[in-house]
Amino acid sequence: MQLLLVVALTVAALLAPPASRLFAAGATAPPGAVAGAVTGARPAADDNTVPAVGRTWPVGVRPRVPRGWEPPATVYGPGHRGVDLAAAPGAPVRAVADGRVSFAGRVAGKGVVSVELAGTGDPPLRTTYEPVRASVPQGAEVAAGEVIGTVEAGGSHCTAPCVHWGLLRGGTYLDPLSLLPPWLLHRGPSRLLPVLRVPLP
Repeated sequence: MQLLLVVALTVAALLAPPASRLFAAGATAPPGAVAGAVTGARPAADDNTVPAVGRTWPVGVRPRVPRGWEPPATVYGPGHRGVDLAAAPGAPVRAVADGRVSFAGRVAGKGVVSVELAGTGDPPLRTTYEPVRASVPQGAEVAAGEVIGTVEAGGSHCTAPCVHWGLLRGGTYLDPLSLLPPWLLHRGPSRLLPVLRVPLP
């Protein structure tokens, strides 16, 4: 009887679908059960996961946002695949986080700089900035806050000068504002506080 039970369990285990297929069908995986369970490899980031790795705004300090992110209902549908930030021509444009310049050049007459962000999964998150005259070459390693170019006078789709800031993982567009941690996203302008003078005895 015990031998029959062992055989039945072995056959059931051999016929069961792989864990990755089982969990893809809707079952909940225990933490770390599938990705990296055998090799210890880091799991690939989910397409919609955006870690708040940003350390600075691309332009200015909490610039005005004339138009926010409006994800399209379909891949080719209408929408706004990024965020517009008000910025004067010639203003410096900075990398929001550490990464590597994956593109610096012109696309359809506009200057574009794209930076792959370090430590953001596979495929990595990629930020794009346009219209920007690049000051860094393709392949350069950049740090958060480092100037990567300047705002170009023409090529903007805004009614006033702006930088279009985009975020992608692979071919999926995401909200670039989600890169910024709350302390940076909601921080107001700096205020000087009065200094208290304590008389010496």
